[in-house]
Amino acid sequence: MKTIKERLSFIYEDHDVDSLWTSIEERMAKTKALPLKARKQNWDQRDVFLITYGDQFQEVNQPTLNTFKKMFDKYLADKFEIVHLLPFYPYSSDDGFSVIDYKKVNPVLGDWEQINELSGAARIMFDDVCNHISAKSDWFQEFLKGNPEYENYFIDMNPTIDLSAVTRPRAHPLLTKFILENGIEKNIWTTFSEDQIDLNFANPQVLLEMIDVLLFYIEQGAEYIRLDAIGFLWKEAGTTSIHLEKTHEIVKIFRSIADEVAKGTVLITETNVPHKDNVSYFGNGNDEAHMVYQFPLPPLVLYSIHNGNGTALSKWARELLPTGLDTTFFNFLASHDGIGVNPIRGIIPEEEILSMIEDLQKEGALVNYKKNPDGTQSPYEINVTYLDALNLQSDDDDVRVKRFLAAHSILLALPGVPAIYVQSILGSRNDVEGVARTGMNRSINRQKYTMSDIENELNNPDTLRNKVFTELTKIIAVRKEETLFHPNTRMEVLDLGEKVFAFKRVNDKEESLLAIINLTNELVECDLTGSFFDTISGEKINCEHSISLEPYQFVWLKPAD
Repeated sequence: MKTIKERLSFIYEDHDVDSLWTSIEERMAKTKALPLKARKQNWDQRDVFLITYGDQFQEVNQPTLNTFKKMFDKYLADKFEIVHLLPFYPYSSDDGFSVIDYKKVNPVLGDWEQINELSGAARIMFDDVCNHISAKSDWFQEFLKGNPEYENYFIDMNPTIDLSAVTRPRAHPLLTKFILENGIEKNIWTTFSEDQIDLNFANPQVLLEMIDVLLFYIEQGAEYIRLDAIGFLWKEAGTTSIHLEKTHEIVKIFRSIADEVAKGTVLITETNVPHKDNVSYFGNGNDEAHMVYQFPLPPLVLYSIHNGNGTALSKWARELLPTGLDTTFFNFLASHDGIGVNPIRGIIPEEEILSMIEDLQKEGALVNYKKNPDGTQSPYEINVTYLDALNLQSDDDDVRVKRFLAAHSILLALPGVPAIYVQSILGSRNDVEGVARTGMNRSINRQKYTMSDIENELNNPDTLRNKVFTELTKIIAVRKEETLFHPNTRMEVLDLGEKVFAFKRVNDKEESLLAIINLTNELVECDLTGSFFDTISGEKINCEHSISLEPYQFVWLKPAD
């Protein structure tokens, strides 16, 4: 494996690498000298993530993290081993992803004391928003003042340079015009918004700053670190400026540092891109990301249930190469962002993607767009709660719950570590009022709650929230007790007809578990013989010739003998 110094020499061939490496060594030594929180090594079937905001639950005159911990302890702690706490730092936009100060806690949420208390109840994933920083941050404000220390922290680009090849995840212009205090005009690289200023990693001082942030998070108890929008880290005019070799080298430096100072810290790369690019962040299997987001999964599961056909899902899963023992997938269906459609381009024909989006829009979903190199626009993500994405507005709650559980039975049974968004475990529907209030499409899936209101709904057996929460937590509990659901246990996809998605999990002892999910609203017969134990219902099932599955029914079967 290459050393950190060798990687630095490749990235910064014209700089004083010895001095740079000495600075990194000294910073790492400070972390290693501290009494760090013990970390679990690797992962197992009990590891299930909860994705949530720190101000998800609120009480009057209470730091929201105090309220969150009350809710977590009372309703969620026995279901989720790990909490992905979305950016909890002071921010200026994008619900936290425009960070003003990487080392502070948003005072509305509390302080580091609240973070430390929560990390005593669960293992925590921090967001490292290392691609960009808020326009309101001290760094950028000093840049605007003309402070020479920050002159090269950001990318000032001549607007006449051809940047048409740059991959665009948004529809707005790539460069944003700013005027310095001395009146000089600058055109600054802003991949995501005019308030999210891309950092210039071609300046080695920026790398040192972000290594300092990474180590600070480890010191504060982060056992998992999500590298947000990491694919865009290194920019070069005339290229796509995504997934460039130097981006990968920086991720590998982050991995080497984390392994050296706190073995067991897990780095997760967030790259909402086609599968082959996504898995490239595994590196050689032990030198880059420990986990990568399984971005094709949310739109593929949605497409399959929407069409009542598992052909594309089965083909994709069949071609999914197993990871090594030191890597695994971060599986999810819903998150704070929309359902990205880029990852299924090339898997699903474009006309079928557009047809599904049109159907979802008729049912209340919203769409965000990206700009293409030829100047046209294409759908980038569908903004909708996953519960409403799967269902029609006219459906009754029983059907809603069945479809929702069928989708999550796939999430919980596939190889990898599953993550469930807080709106999903709460059975949330589209927050139309939130969109009207903020003007942001993504607000449709980011509703916040008073503790008393959400408790009243969760504790009322007649509500949709109660039904979803009760049934979903049951299958989470089953998953956590089944060793065949270890993230690295291999998968064999079966052909039991296009109306179902079927696969086996098989361990080294050839013990197996068969998952079959009916993707349709009709009774389905699958050819299957033998005696099985259904781990969900606890019943024994004898199949002489076939097994019958009710609409959206799913089973996790183990051989009865």
